Amino acid sequence: MPEFDTVIKGGTVIDGLRTPRFTGDVGIKDGNVAYIGRISSHEGARVLDASGLIVAPGFVDLHTHYDSQVYWDPWCTISGWHGVTSAVIGNCGFGFAPVKPEDRDRAMLTMTRNEAVPLASMKAGMPWDWESYPEFLDSIDRTPKGINLLSYVGLNPLLMYVMGLEEAKNRPATDAERAEMCKLLEEAIEAGGCGLSTQLAGEDSNQRDYDGTPMATDTMSEDDLVALASVLGKVRKGFIQVSGARATSELVNRLAEASGRPIVYNALAALTDQHGVALPGYKETKAWIEDANKRGNRVFAQAITTAIAFEFQLEEWSLFDNVPSWREALFGTREEKIENLNDPERRALFRAEYDAGKGPVTGAGTEDKGIISGSGIAELRVEIVEEPSLQQYEGFTIREIAEREGKHIVDAFLDIGVADKLRSTFGSPPARMDMKAMKEIANSPFALPGLSDGGAHTKFITMGAYPTEYIEVLVRENELMDLEEAHWRLSTYPAMAAGFKDRGWIKEGSPADIIVYDFEKLRRTETRRAYDFPANEWRLVREAEGYRWIMVNGKTTFEDGKCTGLTPGKLIRHGQG
Repeated sequence: MPEFDTVIKGGTVIDGLRTPRFTGDVGIKDGNVAYIGRISSHEGARVLDASGLIVAPGFVDLHTHYDSQVYWDPWCTISGWHGVTSAVIGNCGFGFAPVKPEDRDRAMLTMTRNEAVPLASMKAGMPWDWESYPEFLDSIDRTPKGINLLSYVGLNPLLMYVMGLEEAKNRPATDAERAEMCKLLEEAIEAGGCGLSTQLAGEDSNQRDYDGTPMATDTMSEDDLVALASVLGKVRKGFIQVSGARATSELVNRLAEASGRPIVYNALAALTDQHGVALPGYKETKAWIEDANKRGNRVFAQAITTAIAFEFQLEEWSLFDNVPSWREALFGTREEKIENLNDPERRALFRAEYDAGKGPVTGAGTEDKGIISGSGIAELRVEIVEEPSLQQYEGFTIREIAEREGKHIVDAFLDIGVADKLRSTFGSPPARMDMKAMKEIANSPFALPGLSDGGAHTKFITMGAYPTEYIEVLVRENELMDLEEAHWRLSTYPAMAAGFKDRGWIKEGSPADIIVYDFEKLRRTETRRAYDFPANEWRLVREAEGYRWIMVNGKTTFEDGKCTGLTPGKLIRHGQG
């Protein structure tokens, strides 16, 4: 009888521990790496010839929103296609537990605009066999999974559960409410939650509730947040994810000191000017994070290492929400939106704002102050139209169309969108990447690559492809680091930040979360629409080529890009699963 269930033979092993690469065999038994060295082919029940291929640990993605999608897509694609074998859900303070039965519809509505998850898919695909957070984890545990999952305790549902949503948005907690939230958070962490998450975007939040108001966490009391952070210090478990304009260096340090636990701050990114030259803001972020660590506060920066590009239709678009005039116009039914966008007074306001440099940017913010990434209206390209008479515009930018027709940029944009009943697809060019700045960010001692937003903004972005892009663009094309460093950053370092005790690397005794790929052939495919969500909802997807095998807990989930149907993923509680 063969000694090993699977032998990966003759590959170039990069173990994720910054060990120099070597050629060797990896023997897998009962889901774990049993031996690394030389193994005869007859010793494996299954032998995978990895000659000329890279053998590396599966990627660890700390920023996803697969909280609902896992129930209908066990492999959590896009991430599962791109070598991610472990992911964290419940980011940004959003999630579905604890939620009272009568609040389930409201909880799903909450996710429709801020993270752009289709409501019909959630209604059709989620079992809602829980109320409390421990019950939610049990539901995830028994659900078939093609990747490993761990989950934050999102503060938005916690605030809603204890205070009521409207109260939570408009006042601090009472002493009794704060005590109850701390009690529930402690129970959630003890049950296996990996920490707490929150979005602190303030009144100008770009990720709003479905009714246009900020999320409860956006305006929550700092004292309430610090009290909840202290719970993690009490139980000595978990970490904190925080994002938004209110997440200042002072507040992040305060949370770190109150909890004594690691903080993952979103985001470290290099904004560029129109020439692709990085603006200095990322250096300031790097500096205060370095200072926080010198003070003894363990603060990581979630780094954006992708060239973000958006595709959207005005019927669904929500990433202009922090610009009040556009937010008000893009709420309501399709007919109401069309009426708003046709209104002469609104058009005049849009034009005046644009001319003053206040036109909206796809990645959030306005042209005089972009946030993270994005392009202005003029740079948008008309990708696809539904109305045949508008096909003449496909492939042209709004600037080109405006110049040709003698129109204002705003009118050229909205005339097409309205004439096509908001169904036209507009695309922004990929954000320019200043490789000198990206090298500095990617090699920062405190930077964790990622921020994929997997499972969110499903009709706008495909950032779940970031691990493939990291190797394809940063390593192979631009040589910003070697593969040993890249795999440490894509797997081991985020695993350590998340408190994993048993995975994120390849070593004997560890779970066999392994990818085998062709370094020269690894690439992202073109973005396309897929009608594969419940209720026949569509999403944007971007697949990968070059991965020979993707393995989770010793079982192959994808072979040459084809799903095997196996679901060996586990719920990771307390960093282990």
